[in-house]
Order: sequence, then C-alpha cells, then structure tokens
Amino acid sequence: MTRQNISLRMLLAALVLAGASWPALADLKLCNKTTSTVGVALGYKDDKGWASEGWWNIPPQQCKTLLQGDLIARYYYIYAIDYDKGGTWSGPAKMCTQDKVFTIRGRTNCEARGYKTRGFYEVDTGEKVDFTIMLREGSAQHKKRR
Repeated sequence: MTRQNISLRMLLAALVLAGASWPALADLKLCNKTTSTVGVALGYKDDKGWASEGWWNIPPQQCKTLLQGDLIARYYYIYAIDYDKGGTWSGPAKMCTQDKVFTIRGRTNCEARGYKTRGFYEVDTGEKVDFTIMLREGSAQHKKRR
C-alpha cells in the first residue's frame, strides 16, 4: 500500500469516527411504478398562496423530482395522466391546469382565466421534509379510461 492510500484510508476512518455526514437531499419526488409513461401535475400552497405546475413526463419505473429542497407544506396534490393506456389519477381537490407546460397561481375561476379545472388527489407527507410519492396502477386515485 502506498503512503497516499494509507493517508486516504486514515482520513476516511477519522471522518466516520467523527460522525461526519453529508447533507440529505430533501425533495418531493414522484416514482412512476406503472407500465406506462405518465404526465404529472402538482398542486401546493406556499407563502404566496395556491399554485399548480405541470407537466413532468415520467417513463415507466422511473422517478423525477417535482420540488427541490425541504418541503414546506404537509399536503401536496397530484393529477396524472396515463399517456399509453388512458385514464388518470385524480381526486376532489380542484386546481387549474393547461395542456402545455404551466405554472398557475390560484385555484379558482380556472376557465374564466383560460385554464382547465382538474381534480387532484391529496398526498399527506406527514410533515416530512423529504417525501416520495408512488404512482401505481389500481390505486384508489387511479381511474381507468372507459
């Protein structure tokens, strides 16, 4: 072993013993656990009021970060579209969307402002600063195309 390898090993051991840690990556992520590509829209309330954003296109069995940094709210809202088989993941929380990429402030009078009203489902993060949403076929929020 070279002197450089020994020094590196000693440094790593010292860091472990000292309790050194790397900063945790705190984000809101969504993992697409389906066999289809999905489009995802996100709703949330921050210090400026209600907002909705979209679209994240997430291939099957992959994850994407929707919000970076520590989460500031307990509840977030999701609306998703199954691009391959049809159907949606939705719920009773009404928010604004549009067909192209968007960030919309406010959740009322969507049509009067030129947007569409969609029903988002609520996600309870339990006030964690880091959370991953799992989107699955057959979940309570999943409505198949008829």
